[in-house]
Amino acid sequence: MKKKDIEYFRKLLTERLENLLAEASDTVSGMTGQTVNFPDPTDRASLEADRNFMLRIRDRERKLILKIRDALDRIDKGTYGICETCGSEISIKRLKARPVTTQCIDCKTKEEAMEDALGV
Repeated sequence: MKKKDIEYFRKLLTERLENLLAEASDTVSGMTGQTVNFPDPTDRASLEADRNFMLRIRDRERKLILKIRDALDRIDKGTYGICETCGSEISIKRLKARPVTTQCIDCKTKEEAMEDALGV
């Protein structure tokens, strides 16, 4: 992979990481600072449902943060853009679609087909 491509992905991943961390911080401060007493149980249930939904989203983002950090580590090690399964180069098109990927499209397709066959 060319040096300019590596720098492009480093910048892209770093920006995404910073945005996710900022959103997580906003969520924490928003949830801890909010002490509202609802006389109506329906209103309280609605607030709890919204909070649970937000926490599920943040949990998915937490997992993405870990993947982004792993991708940045691979960039530093010089292994970014190399398929962990077969060792071939992952296409730029695939990396642009999913910058945290660790597999080329062929290996990922085979893995998903195996998961479907096993019912995982």
